[in-house]
Amino acid sequence: MNTERFIEARKSIGLSQIELADGICTQATLSRFENNGKVPNLKILIQLCNRLNLPLGELFPKVGVKYTATIEKMNKAEFFLITSEYEQAAELLSTISIKDIEEPTLAMRFHYLMGFIMIFQGCSVTDILFVFDQILLANESSEATIFHLLAYTGSGMAYSREKDQEKAEFYFNKVLEKIYKYPTTEIEDTWRVLNIVFQCGVFYSDIHEIDISNALLNYAVTICSDNHVTYYLARAAIQLAKNAIIQQKPKEVVLELIYDARAYSKINRNVIALDELANLEKAVLSMQGEK
Repeated sequence: MNTERFIEARKSIGLSQIELADGICTQATLSRFENNGKVPNLKILIQLCNRLNLPLGELFPKVGVKYTATIEKMNKAEFFLITSEYEQAAELLSTISIKDIEEPTLAMRFHYLMGFIMIFQGCSVTDILFVFDQILLANESSEATIFHLLAYTGSGMAYSREKDQEKAEFYFNKVLEKIYKYPTTEIEDTWRVLNIVFQCGVFYSDIHEIDISNALLNYAVTICSDNHVTYYLARAAIQLAKNAIIQQKPKEVVLELIYDARAYSKINRNVIALDELANLEKAVLSMQGEK
């Protein structure tokens, strides 16, 4: 209850507590409301507000309004993260002050996005892990679990980038224990689970555990199909094509995966993926002695 707004309205028209309370309630009742936040019954409160010409709604907190602009920026930043447009995501996050965010889950979302963007921008492992620790050291709840899994994933990605396989695998293993059972109730949950599954698939490809990588990437494709989400189809198909190259699969098998990925990329107008695919196709076509 915004008692400060109430007091401001009373003082702005020059009424004392006694004058405002006259005929409505005792001055003591009004004093307890203004000084101690003890709200009188609704009938009395409405009468007091009417005398002040103050809409009652102005005294109640604006549920969901405080962070509307921040949430919208995070929504856009998360979409840019999905489409690999990291500079645009970073630019959006730079306009958000984490010090002004008091809601714990929203703060975790900010740190998850910031940590992933820092990975792709080549920031130091120490700085990246510090950001993810803001999530991992927070009290875990059912709502926060997905952000804990994302923080584990990001930590694994950071160590993998530094070629520290043992530490990277430690974090990815923690993710794999839970990700297959994680429930997705909203589209944002699906995006985040896909992000985790895809990055796990990339890691296991990097350490040449191709069977595990392919299983994860095909699981990502299944999630996309089941939830009618296409943004990760191209990225999963690209990585499957790269895995096929590592496995020295026949050229036509690799090219089919590339063409599938190109179709998904065109649907989503993913220019970055299309450029990567053009280079990948050129490399495949120039290879000699394929099966």
